[in-house]
Amino acid sequence: MFYIVETTEQLNEFIHTGYSRAFVEPIYYNDYAHPAINELSLLYVKPTDDNKGYILCLKHNEALSLNKTAVNSLLNSFEELYVRDRKSFLYSFQLKNIIDVSFLSPELPEPTTPTHEFFYQRFGDQLDLNTVIPLVKHYERCELIYNQIKQYCIKPANIKYYNRLTNVFLGIEKNGIKLNESIFNKYFELNHEQYSIQNSKIYTQYNLYTTTGRPSNSFNGINFAALTKDNGCRAAFVPKNGQFIELDVSAYHPTLAAQLIGYDFKNETPYQYFAREADIPLIEAKTLMFKQLYGGIYNEYKYIEFFELIESYVNELWAKFTNDRFIECPISGHKFTTDIKDINPQKLFNYMLQNLETSNNVLILWEIMKLLKGKSTQIVLYTYDSILIDYDEDEELIDSIKHIFNNKNLKVKLTIGRNYGSMQSLN
Repeated sequence: MFYIVETTEQLNEFIHTGYSRAFVEPIYYNDYAHPAINELSLLYVKPTDDNKGYILCLKHNEALSLNKTAVNSLLNSFEELYVRDRKSFLYSFQLKNIIDVSFLSPELPEPTTPTHEFFYQRFGDQLDLNTVIPLVKHYERCELIYNQIKQYCIKPANIKYYNRLTNVFLGIEKNGIKLNESIFNKYFELNHEQYSIQNSKIYTQYNLYTTTGRPSNSFNGINFAALTKDNGCRAAFVPKNGQFIELDVSAYHPTLAAQLIGYDFKNETPYQYFAREADIPLIEAKTLMFKQLYGGIYNEYKYIEFFELIESYVNELWAKFTNDRFIECPISGHKFTTDIKDINPQKLFNYMLQNLETSNNVLILWEIMKLLKGKSTQIVLYTYDSILIDYDEDEELIDSIKHIFNNKNLKVKLTIGRNYGSMQSLN
């Protein structure tokens, strides 16, 4: 049977082969452009019980073009489709049978060919570059990718969480953020402007495959998770609805730590509790709280019940980890194993907190997105303990959004601004 599928007859023949499981690698117009402004050139489909893969052609200079709706029908006929990046794949095909293998696989080198390296070194700015790279070279590269990843083509037990995670961050990415381009150009220099900006809107991209499961958000030369607050650069990001509202969770990690050990601060904040118990100023309590959560409990504060329970929890967690050679995180089901380099009891606890923060946020974001469905108000940026909302004040949604946080026993601070650099307290 052919390996290049470019006609309806070939596609129909492929559909009737009866395969149920396959690995799929999308080949976009350009490997580095954001999927929101990219297009699909080819699809490599490797049935897991076949000895070869196939290239489906949607747009390439060497082949005829298949109808995308027909390709969608083929993909939908499989019971399970394994991809390396479900979030990006959903930009092209909104299917329910997609399983992300990268959550189970270790970090692997990106396979390439000398031909790909040659073209991207010389013509990387060309947004449709992959449509001119020879088909046989795309096939060669995809075979390398599959051989590297095939052992991880299994359905994880916590697939429901992983699917919700990718859906949530896909929803944020697709919204993009409107730009004041004159201010933006003053402060930022992108690697390739055409990779992430279209119609005065910039697209961020969340990397979900980190050690702790905590997404990073650095794309095309900008670290959106660490934008400087005091140099004026944030003024480049503006709302399409007229105003931004940012919700920032107060004392997030101390609160999550308390939930892990079943501790109740009652009517105090964690910092007020610590300041009272240790008889120290509140501002000092805030600094010392984080030093002890991240670096270990100081001897002079071990008598305080919260810290006593934290230390006990860290020791128990480490004992389970060393005995079972892994621990499983609540909510996400993510496993930290003894394969992690330079792990120690305190780092393991910190990793657990970061994963719990993310998984808790996924549940919150999911509820907010259901609330915002069909609305003009949109979430446009996520930065660990805060979310930035492009807010339509006529929709009067703030109380409903705050209620979602309250249901998680989380307190939030609200700021509002006409751009991301002019946020002022709304509380």
